[in-house]
Amino acid sequence: MATTKIQIVDIGPKPQSFDIEQATNQNPAYRAVAWSGRYLQVTLMSIPVGGDIGLEAHPETDQFLRLETGNGRVQMGDTKDHLTFDEKVSDGYCVLVPAGTWHNITNIGATPIQLYTIYAPAHHKPGKIQPTAAIASADKDDAPADWSVQPAQAPDKHG
Repeated sequence: MATTKIQIVDIGPKPQSFDIEQATNQNPAYRAVAWSGRYLQVTLMSIPVGGDIGLEAHPETDQFLRLETGNGRVQMGDTKDHLTFDEKVSDGYCVLVPAGTWHNITNIGATPIQLYTIYAPAHHKPGKIQPTAAIASADKDDAPADWSVQPAQAPDKHG
């Protein structure tokens, strides 16, 4: 039986359902925002072999990440120079990142890591697709929607 390509459209804070495993595995982009609510956001990611998410900390955002496929190394800590949490992760693993924690996931496998992440509160522009990490890093038009509920702004930190 052939697998049908899922086309995800971020419809904002309206009811939505889709096969997240299939959508995550089919996603070719570094980051693709799949759904944006007032209080959280679902984003699909593809991390190439040897690539990483990029060392960062979100001062006001908790984050849940789940690997559908691939092998990675997750590092976390209270400062970018003090990453005391260092674990290997693979298919089916989740990574829980408390707000303000420095974190990174590096692809240490032979295939891309396919994962999805849930940000609370929303962290990116609804429907945003960034094909590569370099494009995402340079993107100046990636703020959450005005209708999303945001805490007092503290800028993200990057390593």
